[in-house]
Amino acid sequence: VQLQASGGGVVQAGESLRLSCAASGRTLRGVAVGWFRQAPGKEREFVAASSRTGSGTYFSNSVKGRFTISRDNGKNTVYLQMNLLKPEDTAVYYCAAGSSVITSSLGMESAYAYWGQGTLVTVSS
Repeated sequence: VQLQASGGGVVQAGESLRLSCAASGRTLRGVAVGWFRQAPGKEREFVAASSRTGSGTYFSNSVKGRFTISRDNGKNTVYLQMNLLKPEDTAVYYCAAGSSVITSSLGMESAYAYWGQGTLVTVSS
């Protein structure tokens, strides 16, 4: 599976962005997809995930209520809608996919076999 993350950019605090994770090589049906981010000087952290069935979505506490994750199976793409962005959301965002990720592992980087290249989100105050 090849993953292409896109949609990053520079926005002001309070604005929105939608990131896309487009897959090629195989369908994302039955595959868990996660979003992670890495801020300058920090470790990469979990942001959000969609379970293998697509029916379960999970978010870190820092983005819960502001971010949503959705799938478009026809386009083989997963989206991360980010609302009410804050300067602390500034990071490189990565999408990842894995066909064997169980619910309890959705927040673990090591559970995902495939990674996209990252897209930079910058939120100014």
